[in-house]
Amino acid sequence: MGYSKLEKNLIDLMKEEQAKLGYRKEAVRLYYPLSSLNHLFDAEDSVDAMQERLAHFPEDMTAKLGMLTVTHKGDRFCFHILEEGSEYVHEHMGANEFIKELVELLWQHGTTMEQIRALFDRHADGVSCENIDNGEFDYLIRFPENVGDPYYYCFKDEGCHIIYHRFLPEDYADFDF
Repeated sequence: MGYSKLEKNLIDLMKEEQAKLGYRKEAVRLYYPLSSLNHLFDAEDSVDAMQERLAHFPEDMTAKLGMLTVTHKGDRFCFHILEEGSEYVHEHMGANEFIKELVELLWQHGTTMEQIRALFDRHADGVSCENIDNGEFDYLIRFPENVGDPYYYCFKDEGCHIIYHRFLPEDYADFDF
């Protein structure tokens, strides 16, 4: 189960990167703290135990993303994904995927939280939106569990534009906002 969660998260991060920066057939490096990897695997591994866990990936995962190399410095892990992984994500990213629409909306000047909320509502019923005042973000929006998008989307209105960051629920809880 942990490898499938990791695979989905790697692909989601690459989709987000390609939505923001565009696609290039190139290697990608993605970084994770040990705590996030432990959440994905529902584990409490040490750095060495996690490095050992990540030494061998399931065949169906490498069939999509190619050979992955994982290194770490301290408790920060680096996933090196070759060009074929970038290409796989690009070829399997739909033109109207939610993250692409969100990035395009936030690129526009004058985007409002109402427009962002409307985008979420177009993709699912029962979207949760909360005002939060934690010094970092103003709003937390998330899809209901049955939608398949597990992320917590946190938004900050900086006056001239709105920025966002998305977290897995467990990582969001770790911040103890």
